[in-house]
Amino acid sequence: MKNIKDYSLEELKEELKEIGEKPFRAEQIYKWIYEARVSHFDEMTNLSLELREKLKQIYEIKEFKILKKQEALDGTKKYLFDVLDGNAIETVLMEYHHGFSICVSSQIGCKMGCKFCASTGIPFARNLSSGEIIEQIMAVERDANVRISNIVFMGIGEPLDNYDNVVKAIRIINHPKGLNIGARHISISTSGLVPKIYQLAEENIQCTLSISLHATTDEQRSKMMPVNNTYHIEELLQACKEYIEKTHRRISFEYALAKENNDNLEDAKRLVKLLKGMLCHVNLIPINKIENGAYTKSSNENIMKFRDYLNDHGIVATIRRELGSDIDAACGQLRRKNLNVGDVSNRSKIEQKGQT
Repeated sequence: MKNIKDYSLEELKEELKEIGEKPFRAEQIYKWIYEARVSHFDEMTNLSLELREKLKQIYEIKEFKILKKQEALDGTKKYLFDVLDGNAIETVLMEYHHGFSICVSSQIGCKMGCKFCASTGIPFARNLSSGEIIEQIMAVERDANVRISNIVFMGIGEPLDNYDNVVKAIRIINHPKGLNIGARHISISTSGLVPKIYQLAEENIQCTLSISLHATTDEQRSKMMPVNNTYHIEELLQACKEYIEKTHRRISFEYALAKENNDNLEDAKRLVKLLKGMLCHVNLIPINKIENGAYTKSSNENIMKFRDYLNDHGIVATIRRELGSDIDAACGQLRRKNLNVGDVSNRSKIEQKGQT
């Protein structure tokens, strides 16, 4: 069965034409799915019974099942979703003063192998489809009874390694007849797949690009992020500069501070030199300790000194607010603890524990 959420409005119009239906029916279906949020074709009461039966034979309205849910003291909710094929993904809901943000996954597993990430060690299974990316948002909204205002692609997986599905999902999320969330409220994080950064610059999508930098020398960054062996810092920053020139959008550089690794004054000095003159912002991240991980969180004193040095030398820097620290906050932790990839037998064990 085809997941109807995988289709853009134009694609769905073409699909309906192929089964002998008028294209305007696609807009009606979109309204039922994204505005009325129906779960079954039978609820689409302005469609004929004949059309509803056709749709049921060809398509499904895919809705994820919650395998586990954790809620932090600060209100952050972390979901482990059954994607209905024996695999599971994580999605996180965060509340800020400006509304609700969601961190979505783009892949089941990850190929990048970043040493500080809990997704490392989880074998890559497959890409998520555009509809499965969108369903994370809709599933969280159903459960939490909220409307999401901001989306970040910083969950499990490398978004630009699943380029086509991520871009398609963003276009449906942004579409007035889709989820109708503004592109400027969407952020894509990448470990630095340089060719895809150039490609994204041509898409004319006004989303925010976040670069996981995390180090100031190639030697240092390659130890933390194997992708740097392919795309060195100089090459990555050149792509970023051209992205800014093309899109006129500010780039956010993510920098996870690890104790006695990348958090000293010399690192701050090199970072200023690398980013000087760029339209950018540095998001300093107190690194999450993960099981068997090589890195630990920098001291609060070092984090603040690092921030202050950047700000004093013309680089706008802020410290990311720590959310969900009491519920396996690092990406991939909940999944690693509760489900082996592709091992359907573990699903029943999780369900027996119940939702928390």
